[in-house]
Amino acid sequence: MTLKSIVSVIPRAAQTGSLMQPARRGMGRVMGSGAASNWDSWVLFMVTAGSCSSPTPPKDGCWMQRTVAVVGGGISGLTACYQLARSPNAPKIILLEGSGRLGGWLHSTRTEDGAVFEHGPRGIRPAGSVGKNTLLMGNPSVCVGSGVLRTVPPFTRPLLWSGLHELAAPRGTQLDETIHSFVSRRFGKELADIAIDSLCRGVFAGDCRALSVRSCFPALFEAERRRRSVILGMALGGGKGPALDSALSRRARDERWSQWSLRGGMETLPEALQDFLRRHGVEMHCHARLQRLERTAAECWQITLEDGSVRADHVISAIPARALAVLLPSWAEPLAQELRGIEAVSVGVVNLQYNGATLPITGFGHLVPSFEDRSLLGIVYDSVAFPEQNGTGGPSVRLTGRLLGPQLRSCSPPEWLFYYLQVMLGGAWFEEGFGDPEMMPEARLLSRAKEAVRAHLGLAAEPSCTIVKVLKACIPQYTLGHWQRTETISRYLEREGLPLSLIGASYQGVSVNDCIYNAKMAVTRLLDQAQ
Repeated sequence: MTLKSIVSVIPRAAQTGSLMQPARRGMGRVMGSGAASNWDSWVLFMVTAGSCSSPTPPKDGCWMQRTVAVVGGGISGLTACYQLARSPNAPKIILLEGSGRLGGWLHSTRTEDGAVFEHGPRGIRPAGSVGKNTLLMGNPSVCVGSGVLRTVPPFTRPLLWSGLHELAAPRGTQLDETIHSFVSRRFGKELADIAIDSLCRGVFAGDCRALSVRSCFPALFEAERRRRSVILGMALGGGKGPALDSALSRRARDERWSQWSLRGGMETLPEALQDFLRRHGVEMHCHARLQRLERTAAECWQITLEDGSVRADHVISAIPARALAVLLPSWAEPLAQELRGIEAVSVGVVNLQYNGATLPITGFGHLVPSFEDRSLLGIVYDSVAFPEQNGTGGPSVRLTGRLLGPQLRSCSPPEWLFYYLQVMLGGAWFEEGFGDPEMMPEARLLSRAKEAVRAHLGLAAEPSCTIVKVLKACIPQYTLGHWQRTETISRYLEREGLPLSLIGASYQGVSVNDCIYNAKMAVTRLLDQAQ
């Protein structure tokens, strides 16, 4: 993976007069004022290789007579529609979403007092490369070992020795390797067992002993191949890449943002995209449950829905790989077989609000290694990163008991009593710890989240507000050999000449940045081919 996209939407004052909020390595703060005067001038930029300009349209304009159907209304599908709609000579665009809302896993609940509960990603990192940013050891996170909070890593020897070991380790020869094996070989087993195990549970809700380093952390894999040493490879880089710059990216760098969010929550981003698409004539349909994809004699796609059908010249699939596999015709079984091999894990999200409580520690959160508690991934303190989302209701502690990985940083003690935390449970261990996510009673997840908060943070009082969500199959797992599967899929599509583009978290990155970047690149290729 090379460069990633960073998206920032600054709508007009309709978003409570707020702009993007950066989370710094310290206390979060609100970005300055200066909202755009109208929706056509809001700052929505995607930093990508090359430039920020629109993709080149076909010269003959015939593309305008064609129809592109985008299947899936999450951030990937919305981004694809946005890129198509903003290009000159845009085709007819139809967005089909099976659920009752757009935005996918970007889902926020806003309370009357201005508080925001996130049920999916809670922030976006401004870093340009996945892996390089997440595995830097410069800022320790907080981890739980034997029920005691302490600075990570609780190692038996200084990390300097792991670094010296890495510099002397021979270059790997395998085409792929699990993350745990890779880190054990280069840095030592202890680092892999504690820090990397916890990191993978936080970022991917997955098991580092099954996940592929080549697919999950390609920058590390390539650094070793290029320089023999990961440390040297990351330090020396891979050469000068395309110039990527903007006022906001410079500000993020200068102010050292670790991540950013929006005052109204992450769902503000897909909402702004929806507004843009409406104004540009994109047909958006919710509750559009797909039954089948077929090719017609005229070489068009016939998309069968529960209550009708749609024809399209090209389909952009932004739904999970396994969901797409079910829709494909029998003659595409080789493709469906590869898609079925891309699994995903489920995550439970439990939001808790505690009144009049304080926490015994400060920080951005803590992770739990699998040898301590397999079903408990960790707890994130969201209020430290984005205190502006705490609301104005009075002294309380808000916790997000979540089975997703937190973004952790040390920080100064807060001067307020609001907190958002994320307890991480489930993921690759969901069935083992809780059973079938389709049948999971919310009360059980709620009980487990309260138990974790009580045991780890000493909050024994009953929460005054709770919200429970089960995000079924929400994070794809890039297991060993994932790169071969994606290459096989690409070769099949090219060989068969299918007018089908695959985007979304199932293929080349699970982060919001990855999804946005890959959607834009897919549309760019599509428009280039139409010339």
